[in-house]
Amino acid sequence: MSNQLQDFGNIAKGLARNPLGIIALFIVLVYGFAALVTTFNSSFTPAERLPLVYFLVIFPVLVLGVFTWLVSAHSNKLFAPSDFKNEDNYVKMQMSVVASLVAASSKDKSSASESEIKDIVELVQDASSAKRASIQGDKSHRNQLLWVDDRPDNNINERQAFEALGIRFTLALSTKEALEKISQQQYAAIISDMGRKEGPREGYVLLDTLRKQGIQTPLFFYAASNAPEHKQETLAHGGQGCTNRAQELFQMVTRMLINEG
Repeated sequence: MSNQLQDFGNIAKGLARNPLGIIALFIVLVYGFAALVTTFNSSFTPAERLPLVYFLVIFPVLVLGVFTWLVSAHSNKLFAPSDFKNEDNYVKMQMSVVASLVAASSKDKSSASESEIKDIVELVQDASSAKRASIQGDKSHRNQLLWVDDRPDNNINERQAFEALGIRFTLALSTKEALEKISQQQYAAIISDMGRKEGPREGYVLLDTLRKQGIQTPLFFYAASNAPEHKQETLAHGGQGCTNRAQELFQMVTRMLINEG
């Protein structure tokens, strides 16, 4: 008997590590008490048995409904890091994202400052904790982004940071190529530069064309300017954000994916 109690205690301890396990433990305990009560129901009157029968019939339906709602609306909150097959891979993923963002933030200077690195680490921890369950392994368009830039080699580190989270990219070198790809496939978001060979404000040409066609895919500009007036102009054209900072881009896009997911 003591071994059985010990085994149950170990199982309960394991289940209590994440919200999904707590729900399962709660269901087991409730049904355990119900079974215990049922054992002594011979002394119950028919009127006393009726609530127990209703409970045993209705409770599974309620649990199924709540569970369906949690999975559909809050799937990214149901898992702990230990639920993944290899926690070392999770840590390596975070390190990879941090390294890529640090490299991207240091493109125009010798190195990132200590405060910048600290901010990046906190940003990556928040993004990866919130999104790993819903991004990794998902083959739908929610993890597919389009990056429009006539010089994609300039953004390798930035893309690597996103890709470490499981986000996949399709590249386009021009507005024409981007529109062709968008007509063939759905994307969760679009990242675009501003000036290209086609013109200094080609990013707005792409954005305006999409909005005129009724395509509301979120679009973020990753360009040379981080001026407030350019951020406001982006919003006025129907875009979602504008920045020249890698970590701000990462934050804006991952936050959008989390909210959409």
